Amino acid sequence: MAGLVMAGQAGAFGQIPSPPEVALKSYILVDAASGEVLASQNPDEPMHPASLTKMMTAYLAEMELAAGNIKLDDKVLVSEKAWSLGGSTMFIEVGERVSVEDLLKGIIIISGNDASVALAEYIAGSEDAFAQLMTSTAQRLGMNNTQFQNASGWPVADHYSTARDLATLSKHIVEDFPEQYGLYAEKYFQYGVDKKTGKPLRRQANRNRLLWTNPHVDGLKTGHIEDTGYHLAVTSKRDGRRLIVVLLGSSGEKQRADDAQKLMTYGFRFFENVDVKKAGEPLQTVKVWKGEINNIPVGITEDLIVTVPRGTGKNLTASLVIDPKLEAPIARGQTVGTVKVMLDDEVVREVPLTAMQSVEPGSFLKRLWDSIVLFFTGLLA
Repeated sequence: MAGLVMAGQAGAFGQIPSPPEVALKSYILVDAASGEVLASQNPDEPMHPASLTKMMTAYLAEMELAAGNIKLDDKVLVSEKAWSLGGSTMFIEVGERVSVEDLLKGIIIISGNDASVALAEYIAGSEDAFAQLMTSTAQRLGMNNTQFQNASGWPVADHYSTARDLATLSKHIVEDFPEQYGLYAEKYFQYGVDKKTGKPLRRQANRNRLLWTNPHVDGLKTGHIEDTGYHLAVTSKRDGRRLIVVLLGSSGEKQRADDAQKLMTYGFRFFENVDVKKAGEPLQTVKVWKGEINNIPVGITEDLIVTVPRGTGKNLTASLVIDPKLEAPIARGQTVGTVKVMLDDEVVREVPLTAMQSVEPGSFLKRLWDSIVLFFTGLLA
């Protein structure tokens, strides 16, 4: 990660220690606000994501809900394919009509393969078509090393993702649809009744152990298949900061929970966030040549938050690098320079500086005069 003081370098503690050792094939630890990678190991190695696949299934359903294409109380007809898939299940039956809300709970809380297929078929007509939507959505989100073949994470060829890509998806799940995100913290889900006895079927528990042991954890998803081992995508919010950990290829349920806890403790203990600049606030007024107006405000489109070793935030400085010869026309949102954030003498982040106002070309005389001034300014320079 560019600019971050990493393990073994000087920080507020004298030395920032190395990340904890974990027995994993791949992992990544990310600060959700800044996007900074605080620790990683083989984060771009493609692996079968198992039931972490269902995060994308749920994300697409949340997209459809937000767009008004489906509703939580819609009734979904359960196909034989959905009912017969096997593995983890929420015990829906062929021909039964189940609400979108219950299917979403079955996917997120208890990792129902049957619920995943049923909802995929309802949204896209078939699971194959839905898998195409999953992959195209992954590409749109910047998940460049991901391809999906089904909605459940059932073991098949050419179905893969990476720790980095799944962390990207986790961040979008938390931020894009907060009205549904509470489901990821639910510990239990109970659905249906036994047709013979009329009694409720057993209550099933969320497999994310950290929901019971860490009060700051509020999601996300577990996964497991024999070929790749035990996976976990988990997020924790403490003191206003949120960390995301994705780990792939652990040896067991307890091991993946323990390793995730170690990584989150490391991220919270040794790093801090600094709010450098706010989006939408004018940072400076700059000169525009050959335009109908002479000056425009400039700013950034997203809050600029930087993660640095704890105790070093006071050493951050920010500067604006702006083209001194900006010429109209300029469109609102057009990049006109850069905001450069420094920690001591090292650049830790650069983001585009954009025009907060459009500028149309000025009159012929205005453009002519500015051209003359620019010409002689260039000679003097």
